[in-house]
Amino acid sequence: MTANQGASVLVVDDEEVILDVLGHLLGQRGGYDVHLATDGLEARQVIGRTPIDLVLLDLMLPGTDGLSLLRRFKSDDPDREVIMMTAHGSVETAVEAMKAGAFHYLTKPFQNDEVILLVETALTQRRLRQENAGLRRALAARHRSGRLVGRSSAMQDVYRVIEQVAAARTTVLITGESGTGKELTAEAVHKQGSHPDAPFVIVSSSNLPPELLESQLFGHLKGAFTGADRDRQGLFGVADGGTIFFDEISTIPAQVQAKLLRVIQEKEFLPLGSNKAVHVDVRILAATNEDLEASVRRGDFREDLYYRLNVVTVRLPALRARREDIPLLVEHFLERFRDEHGRQSLRLSPAALHELVRHDWPGNVRQLQNTIERMVLLANEDEIGVDLLPPEVSRGPAAGDSSGTLPEGLTFHEAVEGYERSMIRAALSESGGVQRRAAERLGMKPTTLSERMKRLGIR
Repeated sequence: MTANQGASVLVVDDEEVILDVLGHLLGQRGGYDVHLATDGLEARQVIGRTPIDLVLLDLMLPGTDGLSLLRRFKSDDPDREVIMMTAHGSVETAVEAMKAGAFHYLTKPFQNDEVILLVETALTQRRLRQENAGLRRALAARHRSGRLVGRSSAMQDVYRVIEQVAAARTTVLITGESGTGKELTAEAVHKQGSHPDAPFVIVSSSNLPPELLESQLFGHLKGAFTGADRDRQGLFGVADGGTIFFDEISTIPAQVQAKLLRVIQEKEFLPLGSNKAVHVDVRILAATNEDLEASVRRGDFREDLYYRLNVVTVRLPALRARREDIPLLVEHFLERFRDEHGRQSLRLSPAALHELVRHDWPGNVRQLQNTIERMVLLANEDEIGVDLLPPEVSRGPAAGDSSGTLPEGLTFHEAVEGYERSMIRAALSESGGVQRRAAERLGMKPTTLSERMKRLGIR
């Protein structure tokens, strides 16, 4: 029994004897799920109703030629393997078929063992290619979603919610402290949704008076108010067919909240100065670092709007609650700013990384990003040391020192392993991957470093 047994194979040939022989050979001996077709139309009908992993395709068919079908099959599914068959084989047609995407070429009459071996090889290649692609996707998904970065369990939960809600057009409320990545989360929901190429419009309302915000959101007609010298389309009109993201939704004034509720409920709004409703298809995402339930209790935020927005909630963890992600984020920002500022030789010292990991980061990821860029700009040597850290980072209390408790969301062993892993990776990076030199930097024996690398899964 092979890993490919049960794979779906389609044989297309206008000779009944070939169909009988291959159907019996591949079904009985190979253990495949075999489908048969006598021409191109029948073959397309089979593929239309059944997923096909591999096609054995005759070059000469009534009504069409095999090469045309080959190109169509590969265009519909580039991952599907096709083996060409012909009694009129030549080097020219073989080369043409391979260029068009055929896996290989069979010349009639063929040997049964040759057919079985070729089919098994083609299916194995297809399976391995799919498995590798799946592993790459899984690895990428574990570390990031869109421009969000992190491998911690807290971020894995965020990625799962994004994946679950992205395809729907429902409203999503994104909560979290300032600097945790709420805008990036909204962008990830939009990009993974059903309209990724549609507009993604960001609304920041914190510094706008109600009248100006209304005009910005819903547009206005000429003469609607003093200074309205022409018609203007609002952001909802710009976002039609796509997504509109409200950053800090808690700052929306009460009179605008009522109009926003109408857009969510009725999919329409009135531009200022108009009595004709404008219909839009817009997905609404909103973010806040405030307690909206408390705002509702105070009467500052409409309860009905809150429940309309809070259909699905994505809660972003503070950086201090996912401390094991800090080395990954540092590496991400360091690579970005090295490229932007032409400092490819820059590296971070283990001592500097130690301070970055231990800091509580009240400004979260945004503060960490700004800190890394500052150090890249100020570095005069290839190694970024502790001396380039901002005072609040280098002299701030270690995580958990003030309370004597573990960082939120981490067990003791998770915190220790995350810190140990980050220190070893930094030492290896600065030592060019030479374990002996890395051990010296860490003050341990090479054998001890090797054992810890194995335990932590570091290559």
